[in-house]
Amino acid sequence: MPALARLFLTVALLVAAQLPVTAMGQESASPAAVAWRLLDYIAVDYPRAVSGGRIVSDAEYAEMREFSASVRSRIGALPAGPAKSQLLAESAALAAAVDRRAEPKTVALQARSLGSDLLKAYPVPLAPRQAPDLARGAALYAEQCAACHGASGRGDGPTAKNLNPRPVAFTDVARAKERSLFGLYQVIGQGLDGTAMPSFAHLSSDDRWALAFHVGSLAYPQDAGRAGGELWRSRPELRADVADLQALVQTTPAAFAARVGEPQASQLVAYLRRNPDVIATKSAGGLGVARRKLAESLTAYQAGDRRRAEELALSAYLDGFEPVEPMLRARDGGLMAKVEAGMGQLRASISRGAPATEVATQVRTLDSLFDQSAKALAPDQASAASTFLGAFTILLREGVEALLIVIAMIAFLRKAERHDVLPYVHAGWVSALAGGGLTWAAATYLISISGASRELTEGVGSLVSAVVLISVGVWMHGKAQAGAWQAYIRDKLSAALSKRSAWFLFLLAFIVVYREVFETILFYAALWSQGGQVAMVSGAALAVACLGVIAWALLSYSKRLPIAQFFSYSSLLIATLAVVLAGKGVAGLQEAGWLNVRPLPALPRIEVLGVFPTWEGLVAQLATLAVVVIGFWAAGRRAEGRANA
Repeated sequence: MPALARLFLTVALLVAAQLPVTAMGQESASPAAVAWRLLDYIAVDYPRAVSGGRIVSDAEYAEMREFSASVRSRIGALPAGPAKSQLLAESAALAAAVDRRAEPKTVALQARSLGSDLLKAYPVPLAPRQAPDLARGAALYAEQCAACHGASGRGDGPTAKNLNPRPVAFTDVARAKERSLFGLYQVIGQGLDGTAMPSFAHLSSDDRWALAFHVGSLAYPQDAGRAGGELWRSRPELRADVADLQALVQTTPAAFAARVGEPQASQLVAYLRRNPDVIATKSAGGLGVARRKLAESLTAYQAGDRRRAEELALSAYLDGFEPVEPMLRARDGGLMAKVEAGMGQLRASISRGAPATEVATQVRTLDSLFDQSAKALAPDQASAASTFLGAFTILLREGVEALLIVIAMIAFLRKAERHDVLPYVHAGWVSALAGGGLTWAAATYLISISGASRELTEGVGSLVSAVVLISVGVWMHGKAQAGAWQAYIRDKLSAALSKRSAWFLFLLAFIVVYREVFETILFYAALWSQGGQVAMVSGAALAVACLGVIAWALLSYSKRLPIAQFFSYSSLLIATLAVVLAGKGVAGLQEAGWLNVRPLPALPRIEVLGVFPTWEGLVAQLATLAVVVIGFWAAGRRAEGRANA
């Protein structure tokens, strides 16, 4: 079928067009980023200027006053937004506190609070894209920093005595506890006005993060890192507190200590800053990305930029949650469905212009669901039993759907004694399995398949299959009603199954099987990355055995059925699958951002039937059902006419 072949090629090109392209770029020193850096410096260094309401260093105090005034000026230069007036008020209060020589704790609290509010209103990059190269960071420090800060970070380098103010001692534990890795990254990239600290913006972002991690580890001894490693492996609740690189680089050790206590906080900081790879994932996606994108989406929405908010909300799903969805589905399918539904409802609210308070509530709800998801995804939740069960149920569920269609085609050809066409059907599903293997290899070693590509492949594949199955089901129903079906098979079937139709069956087998294989490999790739490969392979093997038994039983039963009943039962089965795939196809296109989402809370979510609680999905399934009913009625009338002629 040339038309179907063209459609299939179009689908392939659309999916290929969605594959991500990595671009290199330079970060700009925005007023928000500079203001945040100054606030971080004030929070850390103000105690060196003022103590007990008295100035202890005139130079430091003058610097604090200059920095607090600069913060206010830079916030004033930011683009207009709903939070800007509040930020200006906070910056004025901070400057006033510095002027009246307020207590260091008060100033630090005000600076941290203003910095947090500033990043919420005007987000800047908060985390590295991958675990930094620590060896590279150490080499950069020796080349670029040791002359001033000293080989071990004590602030005693050979040029330090000629500098005023003196270089920071990175080994100062009290100071290090107040400094986040993000703060170090900002200072490295932009320098520090009024000091000898220059900007290292000529370094790449990856190099600056590597240098920040090295500098941030100098205050913490190796033995503390070893103790932190033991804590990390034995205390899963601590792992949930630092779930991703964003949490690691944004949290100060002091803030971490307030949550988990000492010495645990210092030990974990010592370990994680030297071993960031234990929380960095291969994929760029993750719950941290989803949280950040949703926060940025809410900020854009509150600022009146609805289009940007929609884009960020969609990115939160495709680039953040979707990569971890397969694993979460295997661990807690109910929780996965709640997150997926919640993100769809959020996009719908943004699209219809809901009140900002409603959108904010939905974002908070999703944050809570992400907390639950992080616990479900924690490594300690993985076990051989859960991996085995996940691998078994995933393959069995996805396999049955494709198996029913392929078995119907094989049984039909055997009934019609057209064994010469069977190789085309077998070649179709075998090619789909091979294509799935190549997809797994490509996604693992060559490219990163984007969330949009995954959902688009599943969505378009489902809709193409649904359209084809409707026509096949209607045709089979007509043959079941025809009194002259034996004559039809004897006289016309040979001509009907031409080479072109044989290739049509090949493509149908390929599409329906590849769609299920594509979805299955997403789950299996996630399971494989979590370990327990023996349990996963065992679960898959049992599922394959079960599918083999199901296929044998269906083929055996179909042989004993009279051909009229066979056509009748097959047409109903195929029509039902068409309705199911129509719902799944619409859901896939909605998740890829190609269709709008209008939630229908009253409709239950029954994924196995393709039922999703949206108006678009319901309408698509009802329309498919109507087409099937009308097609069956028309086919029956034609069959009766031929029988009476």
